[in-house]
Amino acid sequence: MTFDADSLKFDASGLLPVIAQEAETGEVLMLAWMNAEAVRRTLDTGRVTYWSRSRQEYWVKGETSGNVQHLLELRLDCDRDCLLVRVRQTGPACHTGRRSCFYTAIRNGEEVELLAL
Repeated sequence: MTFDADSLKFDASGLLPVIAQEAETGEVLMLAWMNAEAVRRTLDTGRVTYWSRSRQEYWVKGETSGNVQHLLELRLDCDRDCLLVRVRQTGPACHTGRRSCFYTAIRNGEEVELLAL
């Protein structure tokens, strides 16, 4: 069966959430958003391309920072309303300079920073 990005279930804004995961380790790196064109660009180029909700433009991960996400595999969830991109991450994935955006845990009601800068 040939994949068609338009077959995905986008929200009212034409977006769906995308979880980026380091393929080698399974580490969850970040969550961002894609529209159908960002999905197509990602598959065509092998460079993960997101839709920036704040800037209202396409954002190729690492284009300005050098912290590139090379697509190894794109997976659909069972409802086709969320994607998982398995990537080879070059440098940090988070704009704070950390490897992952998920660097804070809640433990015993307290926030604990897991990844320092």
